Amino acid sequence: MTLQQLKYVIEVAGRGSMNEAAKRLFISQPSLSNTIRDLEDEIGITIFERTNKGISLSKEGAEFLSYARQVVEQAELLENRYLGAKPSPQHFSVSTQHYAFAVNAFVNLVREHGQDEYELALRETKTYEIIQDVKSLRSEIGILYLNEFNAKVMGRLLKDAGLAFNSLFTAKPHIFISIHNPLAKQSIVTIDQLHEYPYLSFEQGEYNSFHFSEEILSTLSHPKSIRVNDRATLFNLLIGLNGYTISTGVLSADLNGNEIIPVPLDCGESINVGWICHKDAVLSKLALAYVEELKRATTE
Repeated sequence: MTLQQLKYVIEVAGRGSMNEAAKRLFISQPSLSNTIRDLEDEIGITIFERTNKGISLSKEGAEFLSYARQVVEQAELLENRYLGAKPSPQHFSVSTQHYAFAVNAFVNLVREHGQDEYELALRETKTYEIIQDVKSLRSEIGILYLNEFNAKVMGRLLKDAGLAFNSLFTAKPHIFISIHNPLAKQSIVTIDQLHEYPYLSFEQGEYNSFHFSEEILSTLSHPKSIRVNDRATLFNLLIGLNGYTISTGVLSADLNGNEIIPVPLDCGESINVGWICHKDAVLSKLALAYVEELKRATTE
């Protein structure tokens, strides 16, 4: 087993394609494929499962990848310290539901730990895709929530994918509304008071089950309802249409300004927001740093 082989595995996993990885590594696709097959034969596991639709990490491959990243990181530290080698670009990816605090933590991560070169990814995406991204290690970490309603279904999906849920905080539901909304001056609002306002929620695409909704109380009917795909559009509609959405109440004025405010919602639900990763993963240095930034962003 060589460092070069480990670097090849990391690149293929990151690209999700032998072809794309080969281009980035400046080698032929057959040569890359053969090198990885040789490694699989040597260590006695299948790292990548190959189908007509492409490749994906096996369960054993995901565990292997987490250790490979650690070995390559340590080797690069030695090279940088004793051989004066140029540091390799840092790599880290996170997939998340549409939370401002996740973006805030990402900004702080880059400010504190970014080198001259890095290749990072922040994917605000659908709930099911977050689980798939982390399962395939397209992202090292995912951010989503559990509550009494979705915990059974989500827990089974996470278990089947070999993923672990790590709680960040538990929140009481709030609505996000414009400061100009008539409800903005209230200390708490009820469900009945919301009926005349447009309800805004995030589209979940093909997996549009109530259990994948980013908003709790997803089974309630709404006379006025609008689905959107991104947070900026949702916030514009909160202001332009006096709409509302249901979330954690954690908002970043630095990123979102002062036009949107949280108001507590009168209901008995709670929201357990956390981050997911592979159950047996050894997290990279940037992943560990990002988790710390998440904790800071949600407690300040």
